[in-house]
Amino acid sequence: MMTLTVVTGALDAVGYLGLDRVFTGNMTGNVVILGMGIAAEDGLPVAGPLIALFGYVLGAAAAGRMLRGRRSGWNTVITATILVNAVVLAATATVLVFVPEAGATVTGVLVAATIAVVMGAQACTARVLAVTDMTTVVVTSTITSYASETLFLGGFAALRHRRLWAVVAIFAGALAGGLMMKIHISVPVYLAAVATLVTALVGHRYWNGAAKTA
Repeated sequence: MMTLTVVTGALDAVGYLGLDRVFTGNMTGNVVILGMGIAAEDGLPVAGPLIALFGYVLGAAAAGRMLRGRRSGWNTVITATILVNAVVLAATATVLVFVPEAGATVTGVLVAATIAVVMGAQACTARVLAVTDMTTVVVTSTITSYASETLFLGGFAALRHRRLWAVVAIFAGALAGGLMMKIHISVPVYLAAVATLVTALVGHRYWNGAAKTA
């Protein structure tokens, strides 16, 4: 879940910095940008955030439909969903190799929407796996829980808690994504695809066994 949280940070950096200020995972950001864009503030985009929002909903709905009624824990549908996510991200990165200046173009909007579909499916699988404080796509509620509850644990407990490291993970992903975009916009997307693929394989192999011994 930490790895997928890093992936979200990297892909949001790609969307905001390289695809006309569109968040691909943080839908709260998209809704806010959409509202300000409709108000015609500072030339903010409207089509990009709106289409990405629909893409995210589509991804979450599709994954939710496939996972409904499945056994708890990691199952073959979760593995398949995350593997498909990895393939889609790799294909998207390849498109960006040939259209590196996608930006506010139709291609850029479609790329952002495609990544948003992946993020919606990812968030749905994280919800099904139900690791406390690990949504993989948003950390506002995690920061709230950390500030209102975890900080009062005192000592090193507050520094070791997964809530803090979830925030660090999405920050690290955004930082890495922003830095890698200086090389090429496709680089963080390719690496996100690799990280997603590894997550699918490791989760499929070890998740349920680790849950039984936890």
